[in-house]
Amino acid sequence: MARKIKKNRDTISQQQNLPAIFELRNIKPLTANQQKTFDSYERGQNLMLHGYAGTGKTYISLFLALRDVLRDDNSFEKIVLIRSVVPSRDMGFLPGNVKEKTKVYEEPYKEICDDLFGRGDGYEILKTKGLISFTTTSFLRGLTFNNTLVIVDECQNMIFQEIDTVMTRMGNDSRIIFCGDYRQSDLNKIYEKEGINRFMGITHRINSFQHIEFSKEDIVRSGLVKQYIIQKTELGL
Repeated sequence: MARKIKKNRDTISQQQNLPAIFELRNIKPLTANQQKTFDSYERGQNLMLHGYAGTGKTYISLFLALRDVLRDDNSFEKIVLIRSVVPSRDMGFLPGNVKEKTKVYEEPYKEICDDLFGRGDGYEILKTKGLISFTTTSFLRGLTFNNTLVIVDECQNMIFQEIDTVMTRMGNDSRIIFCGDYRQSDLNKIYEKEGINRFMGITHRINSFQHIEFSKEDIVRSGLVKQYIIQKTELGL
């Protein structure tokens, strides 16, 4: 179960210059694989969370990372969210500069953070204080992530070279969580789709990585989503 962070809240707010009323709400695992994720995270492992949509992979990953970063005795300085903006390989059609073009892809994380803090500006506050940032695989060259919790979302949309770039950015005292579902890949070419499987073949050989496969039984988004995905799967679609 998640530990409450109300304790030491005043100290945390003062240290990080957060608003006085800025409390991460406590959540508990709802399924066996969510519990396995919590337990594996507590053991200090890197995570590969793979499986069906609507199972809370990104939500619980961000919660666990935020809980760590906001502790007064935390060893991590920030959270970095990374995803491949597949359309960005031809995203020139979107208006604005690079920052404006990628902003739309931050919306899921804004919604999660706003929900976890119970306020509509939770994500923006975290960004302003340098506790969380978002980037795409297009802008990782030359970076090194030290004392950082890295969450790689929608990893099924990354070709192997992108995943490899992310992994080789990991520095000292950092951890990484991958979230994805191969059933929802936006990649078109077979060899591109195989990137995630190649990567998982490597991480299965690394002791610090825990692989957790989320099944239909783990779907928590809504009853309708669960029914839809189960029927779609049974029809082989």
